Amino acid sequence: MARWAAWAPGLTDSESWLRWLAAPFPLPVDGKPALAAMPAMMRRRLDPLGRVALETAYTCQADDDACPVVLASRHGEVGRSLTLLDSLVSEGQVSPASFSLSVHNAIGALYSIARHDVQPYSAIAAGDETVEAAFVEAGCLLADGAPAVMVVVYDEPLPARYQAFADRVTFPRGWACRLEATDTGGLSLRTGVAGRERVADGVLPPDLAALAFLLSDRPAYTRRVGVRQWQWCRHD
Repeated sequence: MARWAAWAPGLTDSESWLRWLAAPFPLPVDGKPALAAMPAMMRRRLDPLGRVALETAYTCQADDDACPVVLASRHGEVGRSLTLLDSLVSEGQVSPASFSLSVHNAIGALYSIARHDVQPYSAIAAGDETVEAAFVEAGCLLADGAPAVMVVVYDEPLPARYQAFADRVTFPRGWACRLEATDTGGLSLRTGVAGRERVADGVLPPDLAALAFLLSDRPAYTRRVGVRQWQWCRHD
């Protein structure tokens, strides 16, 4: 992992994130970054979750050459979609502009337009395995010849009407990392049928548990999802 960045209310730099990952505590449920790197006209089109995602993307990208981007969010900007559904029920129509921004790849599209970036972009939503699916996608891009790939992971709490489907996402957050191809060492990610041994659930939700592993020196991290098991490994 060549570079990383993360943002959540109250956690805006690497040092605060490392302290929080070592000893998590409740964070505010509201907040959005300034996103000063994006032109104001484009920035105004984003909902708070989009600003969170792109704050980490701009910070992680820094002055490096453009590269393919994989954006990953379990639910995306579901609050915007809910507003559209309410409008459809009450008025029988929706705003075309709002609808165009409600799709899962809209955040990446705005980022690429703002940066005049013609690199490939992917938007991943794979339920409880979203972060793993994003890294599989990134690994495929690297194997296909990309010298680097940026992964951007982001989510926020679901609206009240969808709380029956909520998991452990209790605050808006996003993180990004730049992955580069390497001939030795690096990371690997494997999946298979889960064994009978018990894998303890951690206190962090899946996306932040993955970030905690990536920022640690642990040799491996295992996560079980139903009958499937994911194994993250670090190689010397």
